[in-house]
This record gives sequence, structure tokens and C-alpha cells, in this order.
Amino acid sequence: MKRTSTYFPKQDEVEAKWRVFDATGQTLGRIARDISVALQGKDKPSYTPHTLTGDFVVVLNASRIRVTGRKLMQKTYYRHSGYVGNLKSFKLKDVLETHPERVITLAVKGMLPRNHQGRQMLRRLRVFADGDHPHQAQVQDQTPETEAAA
Repeated sequence: MKRTSTYFPKQDEVEAKWRVFDATGQTLGRIARDISVALQGKDKPSYTPHTLTGDFVVVLNASRIRVTGRKLMQKTYYRHSGYVGNLKSFKLKDVLETHPERVITLAVKGMLPRNHQGRQMLRRLRVFADGDHPHQAQVQDQTPETEAAA
């Protein structure tokens, strides 16, 4: 009797590409979903849960994302230093004005696994507030992906 088994690719057998996402006019949650899927490699046939099969992701124009409803004034981010009474809160509108990269990074971080592999995936994410980035050599011959193309 022949025994069939599932083939799992090893880490050195997986080739990671560089993918570019343009966040202009995109809804925050929808583009964060597409980015997290690309980082995890779930859109590849070689997806393996215990191996980094995802791609490197470059996100452009993070300052031009769109949010629906009243999230600009109601969504709040929290940060705590660990000291008593030192809980800081920030509204989405303020974070978009000062550090628009953090908005996408935090949204994607919430969609990744909370373990060592998830932290490795997050290191493959590069977010830029405008359209310029220093990764031209890695992403040559690629056009920015949008909601319709992805």
C-alpha cells in the first residue's frame, strides 16, 4: 500500500519576492488584510504554516489611506511604559498626521500570528509615507498592487 504524504517546503527552498502595495485611496483594514496575507505567504501554493513562505512587502503612500465612518476621531491607539499612571492615548487623526507609517504597521501587526514567526514576518514589512523608497533594486520590474489587482 502506497502511503501519500503532504510535501512541506523547507526554509531554504522558498524564494521570497518583493511586492509593492500603493495605499492611495485604499481602506485601512482591506489593505492591511492583503499585506498580512502576502507576508504570511497564504496566497502561494507553497504555503507552509511553520515556515516563512511570505514575501517582502513595500507599502507606498501610507499618508493617503482612507478610513470609513468616524474612525478618524474615535479610533484610539494606546501605549504604556510600564510605570503606574503612564498610559498614553492617541487618536487616529493625530497619528496619521505625525507618523502615518505606524497606522498601517499596527493594523498589519494585529493580523499576524503572535509568536516568533509573526515577528519575523513583521520585519519584512517596509512602510513609507510617500511614494519614494530605497528598495528600487529589489522591486524592479513590478508595478504597485492595488485592491483591484491584488
